[in-house]
Amino acid sequence: MSGPTTLLPFQPATMSTAQLAAVSYLARYSGPTHSLYAYQLGQWFAWCETNALDPLVGIQRAHVELYIRGLSDRGMMDSSVVTMMHAGRGYFRFAHIDGLIPSDPAVYARLPKVHRDESRTQGLDRLELIRFLQVAQTISVHHGALAYLLGINALRASEAAAVRIEDYADTLRGHRVLHLVGKGNKPATMPLTVPVLRVLEACRGQRTSGPLVLRPLTGKPIDRRDVYRMVTRIAKAAGIPRHISPHSLRHAAITNALDAGVPLRDAQILASHADPRTTEHYDRARGNLDRHGVHFLTAYVAGV
Repeated sequence: MSGPTTLLPFQPATMSTAQLAAVSYLARYSGPTHSLYAYQLGQWFAWCETNALDPLVGIQRAHVELYIRGLSDRGMMDSSVVTMMHAGRGYFRFAHIDGLIPSDPAVYARLPKVHRDESRTQGLDRLELIRFLQVAQTISVHHGALAYLLGINALRASEAAAVRIEDYADTLRGHRVLHLVGKGNKPATMPLTVPVLRVLEACRGQRTSGPLVLRPLTGKPIDRRDVYRMVTRIAKAAGIPRHISPHSLRHAAITNALDAGVPLRDAQILASHADPRTTEHYDRARGNLDRHGVHFLTAYVAGV
């Protein structure tokens, strides 16, 4: 039998105030975000149950600070701790707005400082990206299509897995275009260049509708986990000696576009970033090495 600190589906007649606040907060979200926030709130509820606390009523800033410290003590990276608190902070904020608690105990809770000036994702340089795309096509047409969607069109793993044949049937202003629904259910349209269209058509074959990229062995549609597995296989076959994820391909698309001279604003559109500062992180990551002052200092001293 569930207690008042268990996260439950919507059952207003039997729910505690904390449970009702959690369900109403989670109702704002859908898909992967809903699942992530439900998990995060579940962790908070479990911690409160362990410590004989109501997850909402009577919570003070000290409780939130202790929970944050506990996350760090479990070995979480600072960035993971901050991410883990997204749902909790929103939960308390809206509970305060709704008048369920007199004040927000999380608003002044101290979170680890995360330096976001650089993207720490290990991307691929130009030659590695070219090799990755070439090798992917030798494995299967499905691996090839996935590689180009990630490495050229900078799609996220979930976006690439969701591409359907009907999504790139239109032509606008002379361009074959791909329609997709991106992060935050934001619709986007992007052109498909001839090389990308060629591999997508090879993957499509004689099909006229349905999911584009399939599992080569079973013919079933891929999901995000399949995307990760397929990318890992391509990277291994290409001889890339480090961990490569779908985001590494997205990172490679953005940084190589910047290296090719694409203006930052156009790179932001390619990446579907809502905030240009997000794209700037990728620019700093490449610029800090390529334009580092040590190169100029070495040349200056060498000339003495």
